[in-house]
Amino acid sequence: MVYEDQELIVVNKRAGMVVHPAAGISHGTLANALAFHFANLSTVGGMTRPGIVHRLDKGTSGLLLVAKTETAHEHLANQFRAREVFKSYVALVHGQVEHRKGEIDQPIARDPRNRVRMAVVRGGRPALSLYRIREAFPRFTLLDVELKTGRTHQIRVHLAWMKRPVVGDEVYGGGRDKTIADATVRRAVAKLDRQFLHAAELGFRQPVTGEELRFKAEIPAELQTILDVIRTSTGPRT
Repeated sequence: MVYEDQELIVVNKRAGMVVHPAAGISHGTLANALAFHFANLSTVGGMTRPGIVHRLDKGTSGLLLVAKTETAHEHLANQFRAREVFKSYVALVHGQVEHRKGEIDQPIARDPRNRVRMAVVRGGRPALSLYRIREAFPRFTLLDVELKTGRTHQIRVHLAWMKRPVVGDEVYGGGRDKTIADATVRRAVAKLDRQFLHAAELGFRQPVTGEELRFKAEIPAELQTILDVIRTSTGPRT
């Protein structure tokens, strides 16, 4: 747990944990853990999603917001709907990103060729991601990505559309992990059982006091290991 007050909780979810029960998954979720540790949580999302205001993919780690009361849940959900919540992620992508910063403003919907995936689709729901280079390597780029909308798999879809898929992303990566030229880096990535995507910063207004709250979560050890291997194997960073 990162933070707790009378209205809300901020947790740092580990990769591999599903946020709430779904088809074929009834135990070991974040929702299960929250229900066990906290007596009072919002029921706005139903009994299977106690207090859950937003979600992260199973393979994504980082900050997630939980409401204790129904009133807090509604206030926080309204902030998400009004795009007033600050959400910034760290992503390692294949290849070099040309510009130091930029935006991807492309609509997202179900992939018409594969309904279990999302894709950039004309006529889809508006989606906007802002990116900035945090660190550049010869064959990889570490990005800070700010979400202005909250579409399913948005960052992964947008970066794949830009031909810079997230390292470790088996769904949208197009097999790029297996083509990494440096054998040491390729072996390290092969051991990674998640995508290199971490919800690093979260900012919002406290639903009762209106105070601006901002939280940060450091890059997890398994992702830091990948960066260390890349730095050692691919030469100086910029």
